[in-house]
Parts: sequence; C-alpha cells; structure tokens
Amino acid sequence: MPRDLDFSEYFAARVQRFRRVAFALCGDWHAAEDLVQAMFVQLYRRWRRIRPGTVDAYARRVLLNLFLAGRRDSGREYVTSSVPERESPSGRDTSLRLDVERALAGLTPRQRAMVVLRFLEDLPVSEVATLLGIADGTVKSQTARGVEALRAVLPSQTGEEW
Repeated sequence: MPRDLDFSEYFAARVQRFRRVAFALCGDWHAAEDLVQAMFVQLYRRWRRIRPGTVDAYARRVLLNLFLAGRRDSGREYVTSSVPERESPSGRDTSLRLDVERALAGLTPRQRAMVVLRFLEDLPVSEVATLLGIADGTVKSQTARGVEALRAVLPSQTGEEW
C-alpha cells in the first residue's frame, strides 16, 4: 500500500506541471493528456525501481521519449464525423497564445523539445543534453536556432528583445 500512496501523492503534486509541459511539446490538449497518461502508466510500472531523487528527471525523460516517438507516428489521420470542441483557457491572451502555439509548431520536434525544456522547465543545458542523448553544444546551437525562429515569427510585444 505505501507504493500506491507514494505514487498517488506524486501524481497529485505533478500532474498539472506535466500537462503544461506536454501541451507545450505537442500543442494539443488532448494529445497532451494522452502523453501524460502514458507517462504516468510507465512511471507506475517502474515506481519501486526509481530512486526518489530522480523521479522528476525519469518522468521528464519518459514524457519526452513518448512525444518524440509519437511524432514519428503522427502521419496518420483519423476521419471523424464532427470536429472536436476545443475550449480556450479563460483569463489568457488568446491571440498571443495562438501565435506562440503556431510558432512552436513551426519548429522541428527536437528544437521544440529543447526550447520547452530550457525555457518552460528551466533545465540547464547539460540536463537537456542528457535527456536527448546529444552534446551540450548541439543543445545550445539548436535552442538558439529555435529561439531565433520564434523571434522571426512572433510579434514583438514591447519593441524590445526578449
């Protein structure tokens, strides 16, 4: 029972954070929910073997791997009889949010992952490099290119650099 209790507490404390990260990665709330659900299923299966100090890093790695694997399979389209409803979160600048979503969608999946991990999750370059299995320099250069691409398509809010 302690295993389930520990996992339940971890889930309750982290689910919103991982939903936000998953949404930033894929740009779709439904797909983000699926990613987070799959991540927590994999996490639960291995819960006893994961060291307590590395749970967040392990969960982030699982989420990232699921996202990147899903992008390879995303060429499939499913025909439905109606368009699904998609509500906009209240209290937010919808036009700016849509601009950011479109700009992020224009990045390659790896660049998008790097930008999200570096700036939304505030991870250091070395940790992003470890998560993606690439060199620190690659993270720096690809993140810089991703940010440059975002700056090129996003409207400037204050006229200053961000």
